[in-house]
Amino acid sequence: MKFPEDPNRDFPFYQGNPVSLTIAQWCFLIALVGIAFALLIVPIPWPGGEFSAFIPALLFPLIPLLGLSWVSKGNAKSLFGRVGLREIKLMILFALLNIAVTLVVGGIVQLTLGANSNPAIAAASQLSPSGLTIFLSKTALQLVGEEVLTIIPMLALMQWLVARAGMSRSRALFLSWISTAVIFGLLHLSTYHWDFVQCVVIIGTARLMLSLAYIKTKNLWVSSGAHIINDWFLILVNVVLSSLAQP
Repeated sequence: MKFPEDPNRDFPFYQGNPVSLTIAQWCFLIALVGIAFALLIVPIPWPGGEFSAFIPALLFPLIPLLGLSWVSKGNAKSLFGRVGLREIKLMILFALLNIAVTLVVGGIVQLTLGANSNPAIAAASQLSPSGLTIFLSKTALQLVGEEVLTIIPMLALMQWLVARAGMSRSRALFLSWISTAVIFGLLHLSTYHWDFVQCVVIIGTARLMLSLAYIKTKNLWVSSGAHIINDWFLILVNVVLSSLAQP
């Protein structure tokens, strides 16, 4: 499969650009991703009242990125790029692509096997305007973390497949793209009542579309922006429809 990639930008840490990372360093980073994810989902009594949810949402991307900055000697910024009008257009484009594809895939699964709703999105319709603002802000931080959770393992697996398994770049990228999407879907099992098909097929498909935004641009801001636009759209549509349905 040939991916739509910007010709003047390659994946960071791939073939030593800007620095090389060892397998041990990649494993350390993936462990940090796991720790950050655990802090997000484990019910810890964080301080801060209604703002307490910001702590794990912030730690989710911050812990792996700090780890990456340490092992790469300050080159964690290589995951990101500039944000201009072109990047904003790409965020919107990939968000719309993701919405369209997942609506089709989700509709097929819903009609054939049934699917569960996301309880967090459903609960958002019951929030006050200030509560909804806090929820959307916290969600944005968490979604940046979800991009970090996906892209760091994708880059690690891609490098290992090329350097150690002798695989071609295109095949390694394809397998890394698919594998991390499946893993991302499985991490949502508890959210969707352990519905394996829904998580792998619907959530996994959504992840494939969002990962394409990073593959295209090599810019985590673009994939994060597309993810935020996608989820905010779904949340706000649900809020509006719920308000219209109330007598």
